[in-house]
Amino acid sequence: MDDLLNALADKGVRGETPTRDEALAVLRTSDDDLLDVVAAAGKVRRRWFGRRVKLNYLVNLKSGLCPEDCSYCSQRLGSRTGILTYSWLKPDEAAEAAAAGVRGGAKRVCVVASGRGPTDRDVSRVSETIEAIKERDEQVEVCACLGLLSDGQAERLRRAGADAYNHNLNTSEATYGDICTTHTYEDRVSTVERARDAGLSPCSGLIAGMGESDEDLVDVVFSLRELDADSVPVNFLLPFEGTPLADEWNMTPQRALRILAMVRFVCPDVEVRLAAGREVHLRSLQPLALYLANSLFLGDYLTSEGQAGTADLEMIRDAGFVVEDTATATLPAHRRGRRADGAERVNGAERVTGADGTNGAGGVDAVPAGGVAGGEPAVADRPARPHERVAVRRRGAGTELPPNA
Repeated sequence: MDDLLNALADKGVRGETPTRDEALAVLRTSDDDLLDVVAAAGKVRRRWFGRRVKLNYLVNLKSGLCPEDCSYCSQRLGSRTGILTYSWLKPDEAAEAAAAGVRGGAKRVCVVASGRGPTDRDVSRVSETIEAIKERDEQVEVCACLGLLSDGQAERLRRAGADAYNHNLNTSEATYGDICTTHTYEDRVSTVERARDAGLSPCSGLIAGMGESDEDLVDVVFSLRELDADSVPVNFLLPFEGTPLADEWNMTPQRALRILAMVRFVCPDVEVRLAAGREVHLRSLQPLALYLANSLFLGDYLTSEGQAGTADLEMIRDAGFVVEDTATATLPAHRRGRRADGAERVNGAERVTGADGTNGAGGVDAVPAGGVAGGEPAVADRPARPHERVAVRRRGAGTELPPNA
């Protein structure tokens, strides 16, 4: 095991990709080896991102009423989840919601709308929203997430000031048809490529915990590597009541950490983001995930509630990390691509982030070891039970209540 982890850490520090077999081996390590896995992947994270944590904030521009049938989604066609549903926020309303996240420390605002993909009128509406956000703070990064893109739409978003575009692959190509029938895996790949080719920073990730195999997880992460995504959000399934995957409670904190470590090894110099489900599935082990991911969403998600934004900031500080500021480029210099007009995808001056005194995961020894193979699992290693329901978001954008940021 030591040989494997040392080899993976060395490759990651050099920016090299592991083999698929090595990535699979990470997912199959035992709980007894968990801290060693975190320490090895932590070396890679520290090499490229130091102790910085980038904060991101979600603004749900249009909630629910989606015609697609993605099994994991609370906004899907025929959803009975009881989530908030509302049509488009006005640009000034969205800008005000975004400002709450920025005040909380967010460097990037992600503006999201449900649906198969935007019409040209929708792109105009979102463009106005992006401009309104940038008028308040020109330094804030804006990432749009609007579904499948048509010809010319990515270019229009870029001209409006968008820095990035998010469209997750979610799972492997082999199993995509099992979770969605209204569009294809290739549709998603094509949208990420359109955004990338238009000069938008490509953001694409996955959802773990939908019943996929280890091979599926490795396949989707290698696909994200091949797409050259700049940021990779790692979501853990939130099994909303009223969705087909409501009973998929099969994630443990240890499993979630191994998945994050595998993503870091395969995508060493990429922004790996802790996304939806971290509070539900990582629970008290969330601070350990900061040694693997260099980015997280602050506050609430699209349709579910996250932990308090102040708790996120305390967690970052207590774990010995610092919030990344707007004057610092997130990505290493060699990854900061150029737009068609020659501007950097992500604004900010470069700062070298090599060895900076961070201790990685070494010395963190208060984590439950989990169960012993063949025996009864420890409490910490048991998946969350179905009675631990997902809290539907009732505050922030589209509501009368202040946001959680």
